[in-house]
Amino acid sequence: MIRDDIKAALVTAMKGGDKQATAAIRLIQAAIKNRDIELRTGTAPADDDVLVSEVLQKMVKQRRESITLYRQGDREELAQQEESELAVIERFLPKMMDEAEARAAIDAIVADLGASGPKDMGRVMAELKTRHAGQIDMSKASGQVKAALAG
Repeated sequence: MIRDDIKAALVTAMKGGDKQATAAIRLIQAAIKNRDIELRTGTAPADDDVLVSEVLQKMVKQRRESITLYRQGDREELAQQEESELAVIERFLPKMMDEAEARAAIDAIVADLGASGPKDMGRVMAELKTRHAGQIDMSKASGQVKAALAG
């Protein structure tokens, strides 16, 4: 489980004296804990990896936005700090599908659901999220689903 990998990485970073990685991993753990509290679960849910992946993807998106803003504001030292955190966070994300794999997954779901037009986009996106959450960039997938349903 991803949660266990994160705990092990924290111990390794602390023993190795890697302060940046330790700080970033603690941020990850805090974000996951906040999500657990939001869901009011005493124990980890059955699909814990999906939950953790969602939290990590949200953190990645935040870091990328911050990097862009810091660079626009000519704050290179802050952008570099965000990039180092981003690198640590991305270590724990499952391998993302490339564009061809994503297109194949979308085409399979369209065929399985018998989706025929733009009105079926919501169903296709929901099924895509169910089957491939954490493996596909949902913002890019949206455009691919539109293209698949239009063509």
